Amino acid sequence: MPDAAAVRRSVAAVWRIESARIVAGLTRMTGDFAFAEDLAQDALAAALEQWPAEGVPRHPGAWLTAVAKRRAIDQWRRRERQDARVAVIAHDLEEEQRLAVDADPSDPDEIHDDMLRLVFIACHPVLAREARVALTLRVVGGLTSEEIARMFLQPVATVQQRIVRAKKQLAGVPFEVPPREEFDERLGGVLGVLYLVFTEGHTATAGDDWMRPELSFEAVRLARVLVGLAPREPEVHALLALMELTAARFPARLGADGEPVLLAEQDRRRWDRAAIRRGRASLARAQEIAGDRGLGPYALQAAIAEQHDLATSVEATDWARIVAAYDGLAALAPSPVIELNRAVAVSMAEGPAAGLAIVDGLAGEKRLAVTHLLPSVRGELLARLGRDEEAHAEFERAAGLARNARERAVLLAKAAATGGRRPADA
Repeated sequence: MPDAAAVRRSVAAVWRIESARIVAGLTRMTGDFAFAEDLAQDALAAALEQWPAEGVPRHPGAWLTAVAKRRAIDQWRRRERQDARVAVIAHDLEEEQRLAVDADPSDPDEIHDDMLRLVFIACHPVLAREARVALTLRVVGGLTSEEIARMFLQPVATVQQRIVRAKKQLAGVPFEVPPREEFDERLGGVLGVLYLVFTEGHTATAGDDWMRPELSFEAVRLARVLVGLAPREPEVHALLALMELTAARFPARLGADGEPVLLAEQDRRRWDRAAIRRGRASLARAQEIAGDRGLGPYALQAAIAEQHDLATSVEATDWARIVAAYDGLAALAPSPVIELNRAVAVSMAEGPAAGLAIVDGLAGEKRLAVTHLLPSVRGELLARLGRDEEAHAEFERAAGLARNARERAVLLAKAAATGGRRPADA
């Protein structure tokens, strides 16, 4: 008898990795996004019931897809319609199962356009921006309503209602990439959502793991597909560049036990040089296409990431160039988070006092009041100024606001280093 707890963990892991792909495939098959997600959920319930007794199948994603397709056929049969479609799909299913018996597990690097179609559907203009983002993060990113609510500092019930309404609004929407004349209308939303999925993988908003790299790499893969669909859009190349240049540092961001390794302590020899080359090439392509129009927000962020990747150490980083990029970004897409990041860059270029003055100017920002970001940065700058007692208080405050266990541990360690309690005492 398989270990029930281990099987439940396997079910959760498989669902986290495969659910978006399964829903995308089912949406293509049924032409109904909401129906597809219901079918996928039914398959998940079947797995939770059967796998503890029978064990995890060799190809769990294929198993879930097959079960979901059978449920679709059953429902269509019950409705006594679409008989011809049932016959075709049933034949296809039998053929897929026959071929899948000896098939290798799916290649995570293989491009599936179904996923990108799903993102475009979720970013449909009939939906409000907030609904587009929430739905995409739920379906493509695999995030729970609670995680999405924490990311946007909103009540869970609000997010849940938003997702339910969005699915109803999308009933009957064709499962396809929009025609060229509608492309621009949706492209900005798609780029924004892909970047949110990437950043959630880069630094998880909650949970026990600091990173969820599978999310980031899925966003990178989709961005590559998007480059093929929109090769003349500079910000598409720029987003891919930003992701590649940031993901290049992933191999050095975690210690042996999964603990965070911050930029200053990272072994830069472990950075992915191939990813850096790809990122720089994408950024150069974005700059070439943009020409006299200048760099957009993603290109400016990619330029910042490029400077970090090129530096041999924190001290050798061209901070003045990074500050200039942040100045451009703040003018183009102002936000308190960008201003906070600019403060860090200014502190490295001009000293911690200059950075602290910017940070103190953000004290009244409501969007920063409930996150650990502001006290965390303020604590760093105070520590560099030798104001340990104030730094300690800020790190403690930041730790109290952090939702991610690994991030909280880092902040408590910094609090301890500035003369407070040890992390174990907290």
